[in-house]
Amino acid sequence: MPADSPPLTPDCGSCAGLCCVALPFAKSADFAASKPAGTPCAHLADDFRCAIHERLRPSGWSGCTVFDCHGAGQHLTQHTFGGRDWRSEPALRAPMFRAFPVLLHLHELLRYLTEAAERAPRRLYEDTEAARARVAALTAYDPDALAAVDVSAERARANPVLTRVSKAVRATLPGPRPDRRGADLLGARLRDADLRAANLRGALLIGTDLRGADLRGADVTGADFRGADLRGADVRGVLFLLPGQLRAARTDRP
Repeated sequence: MPADSPPLTPDCGSCAGLCCVALPFAKSADFAASKPAGTPCAHLADDFRCAIHERLRPSGWSGCTVFDCHGAGQHLTQHTFGGRDWRSEPALRAPMFRAFPVLLHLHELLRYLTEAAERAPRRLYEDTEAARARVAALTAYDPDALAAVDVSAERARANPVLTRVSKAVRATLPGPRPDRRGADLLGARLRDADLRAANLRGALLIGTDLRGADLRGADVTGADFRGADLRGADVRGVLFLLPGQLRAARTDRP
């Protein structure tokens, strides 16, 4: 991990329960009840832990089990606000809750760019590293400056870099390299499919049967794997696969 990068994996013990307060969610198959932004979840305990963590899925809160802040929660709590929290200091509620969604998106983007910099061919490394360093610098902003960051603009700036790295990496790999970017593959039967080096950016793979599929080197940026069956699938070298995507799918992992 580059020295200027904040941690990109969550440490809930160092966070002030921000995902359970700052973010809204609507009653659905993923959440058992609705909650507006800025209101603590009914299951948030006094120590900022989830009171039903061990039974989230059977209780109807599967959306919580796949959420990943990519380290934004503890970074905001410990770095941006110096270890202070909204419960001990109610005046911090508004600035913390404004900044958290922004930092959440920046950390996700930084995670993509960090992987891209690690895998970019030499001719693309300088531009990729510059994009990574730019986003890393944004994550160090103070609360007011952080809340004012235009996340959409930063994504638009970084996306061409990520796309170029993806194309360059996949071009060196064997396989059919099918282009299924943004494809609606909901419930599709793709068992044992050859999807090596495929472009699956933003693909809808909810409930898709991918058992035994060969996904080596595929780009799965933003692909929706909720309920997808990945048992036996080969995901070695997959580009931009986030932990939450795997947790949303059915896999061989216990």
